[in-house]
Amino acid sequence: MNVLINDEILKVLQVRRLPARLTAQQAAVLLGFEPVCIPILAAKKLLRPLGRPAPNAIRYYASKEVEQLSADANWLGKATQTIAEHWQTRNKRLSTNRNGSSVTDFAEEPHAGLNAQKGAI
Repeated sequence: MNVLINDEILKVLQVRRLPARLTAQQAAVLLGFEPVCIPILAAKKLLRPLGRPAPNAIRYYASKEVEQLSADANWLGKATQTIAEHWQTRNKRLSTNRNGSSVTDFAEEPHAGLNAQKGAI
């Protein structure tokens, strides 16, 4: 989470009564996650958007549900683990190049990656 708190985050945290529906960024602030994590939690069915939004539509989340989830230590642990696994899987997939060899394979032959790239150009 950002170390510096911007004005929008302060507004969400300081309101007396939350609006009935929250954007992904507002839900992220209340749950303590980055906004990029909210679609991941929704895809894993840990957080449900309101209604049945179209794939390209803005998703809103019920503030009551977000508040309840933010107070549930078990859910927070599960959500945190899910996010960690997502990024671990994604980073592992990105570290594998198109040929199927991993970046660490190049460490065994110091300039194999550079030579292969020069030959491809």
